[in-house]
Amino acid sequence: MKLFRKTSVLFACVVLAGAAAGPAVAHGDKKHSSAPVVKEQKEWGIAGDAAAVKRIIEVSMGDDMRFQPGKLDIKEGETIRFRVKNTGKLLHEFVIGTKAENAKHAELMMKFPGMEHDEPYMAHVNPGKSGDIVWTFNRAGTFEFACLIAGHFQAGMVGTITVAAN
Repeated sequence: MKLFRKTSVLFACVVLAGAAAGPAVAHGDKKHSSAPVVKEQKEWGIAGDAAAVKRIIEVSMGDDMRFQPGKLDIKEGETIRFRVKNTGKLLHEFVIGTKAENAKHAELMMKFPGMEHDEPYMAHVNPGKSGDIVWTFNRAGTFEFACLIAGHFQAGMVGTITVAAN
């Protein structure tokens, strides 16, 4: 009985400590987990399979708060590997979403600049480094990519993705 009580107290402490620490997710210098990508349908598509990549689009982002290129044309159904290079000296990110979704997330980032997250449509890239996203655009429409680091989105670090229907 005494051992059960000690074990229960220890277990409760571990659970409470984990809850206080919050969810474990990656951002910035932290490594992304090696867990399989959770595929969740979004308005702008779904996480893609590397074997289905039809082309690679290289995008650079810099401290001038701009992406190069700033406009991308994609065909509905295409699976793209985005190779995103940070040419600046600041942390930048490449986040795919709708205009409304990115604006909402950017507002949250202003309130909570240290907010941590790790989604398959986001790449957080340290200065001088590159990151990849594999994404399937299975819905036509106009979407955007943006850097949602506090102040970057507000400075105009946004690009447009046009997905043409087949």
